[in-house]
Amino acid sequence: MTNNKTSCPFPGMNPYLENPELWSEVHSRLIVAIADEIAPTLLPNYYVAIEKRIYLSTPEDSILVGIPDVSVISQEAQFSPELARNNTNTSTATLAKPDEPQTVTIALAEDVQERYLEIRDTKTGMVVTTIELLSPKNKQAGEGKEAYLRKRQRILSSSTHLVEIDLLHSGKAMPMQGVTKLKDYRILISRSDNRPHAQLYAFNLQDTMPKVELPLKVGDNSLVFELKPILDGVYNRGGYHFRIDYSQPPIPAISRKAATWLNTMLAEQGLK
Repeated sequence: MTNNKTSCPFPGMNPYLENPELWSEVHSRLIVAIADEIAPTLLPNYYVAIEKRIYLSTPEDSILVGIPDVSVISQEAQFSPELARNNTNTSTATLAKPDEPQTVTIALAEDVQERYLEIRDTKTGMVVTTIELLSPKNKQAGEGKEAYLRKRQRILSSSTHLVEIDLLHSGKAMPMQGVTKLKDYRILISRSDNRPHAQLYAFNLQDTMPKVELPLKVGDNSLVFELKPILDGVYNRGGYHFRIDYSQPPIPAISRKAATWLNTMLAEQGLK
């Protein structure tokens, strides 16, 4: 069966977009798409600023897909029977020379830029709401996570609202208390006037994506927008339907239960 449709086949999040080889591009496109979607409704009282956070990512922070970690030499490569025999001989024994050098890749530290959105008051320029779209580096140990947690804590200690969108099922969820059910994806709405309480909208791969509420200044109604159509627009404009091989399992891996549902759903649409 052949599927001629090029729209996103998932009711909510598409786990194939989480592949580290795609996510950086998806993140950039989605941030801009969200800004473009909500800006006309916010004007003239508010405007949307696209900001960026810069930090130095060390080799230990890197996520490499399909590339061996060359900083770790396998035990087989480290141990050579011939070398072991030589080491048991006198101190004048010479080491065996390699026949051919290996070409390796050294992971270097790099500047990482992560974009986020700020809703600002048009008259004063004051930041009213920050919208964060998490990246893998925000959810794994390293400077990316530490830099984000510092920024997050500053926001939570201020009068700025926080909207935190986590469309990555892998990695450790951001710290919060009172979570009764662990789910794949999360949208956190933290109003400055309601802290330490916040609203968490959690959903699984099989679920539809909840709407996002954007708190504004006291006296102004919140802006509610649908994230799913925005993500679908990114999917279509980025040509991801033609770039993703749905016959293969998604990376990072999903749970066995989710994989069973995914395979059935894709097969029904002729993508498996």
